[in-house]
Amino acid sequence: MNQAIDRGIQLAGSTIQPPCHACAFFHSEDELYEVLLPFIKEGVKKGDKSFHIIDERRREDFVKRLRASGIDSSSERTGQLEVRGWEDAHLRPGWFDQYAMLALVEEVLTEAEQKGYPHTRWVANMEWALEKRRGVEHLAEYCARLNQVVPKYNATVVCTYDLARFTAAQVVDVLRSHSLAVIGGITQQNPFFVSPDQLIRELQEPRHCASLS
Repeated sequence: MNQAIDRGIQLAGSTIQPPCHACAFFHSEDELYEVLLPFIKEGVKKGDKSFHIIDERRREDFVKRLRASGIDSSSERTGQLEVRGWEDAHLRPGWFDQYAMLALVEEVLTEAEQKGYPHTRWVANMEWALEKRRGVEHLAEYCARLNQVVPKYNATVVCTYDLARFTAAQVVDVLRSHSLAVIGGITQQNPFFVSPDQLIRELQEPRHCASLS
């Protein structure tokens, strides 16, 4: 599936080489869009698949910001730009099933390649994990497993987090499951990253599970 891409991807002040899986921390929606809209716009311009998962309650604002940045709504009509709410992605069964979500990731990325898109830019708002739903406690394990999926595809996956809403313990686990991190509007190599296999083992230890309960 994955073949080398002869171009770098611009993400928050840095040139990165996909496939990659990054976390991005923000203090406000304005900061989030200031950093990520150029990444999204570049992808649309270059003919990449643009896939977004958002809080459905923020869809209107999301679309307005895209249009204000010069992204034409026609890209959504053609399927190049796809926007889904949490209930049609991470919370599609009514709760969080990490394996069902991983299957959806593979489905979307495979379909994008089959349709000829050179690259997929996937941006997911992760505040669904703060909902009182079964399975959300497996957020970090899901992110770790995502590191075993993304390298098979021409894709850049960016998971966004509002620092004002996630706990310190959650942020630590998020950092451990992403090799790149956008902090203060800058993309950097993450020194806290732990290999997927090791992190999954640690997360499944009884002591760690008890600390999250």
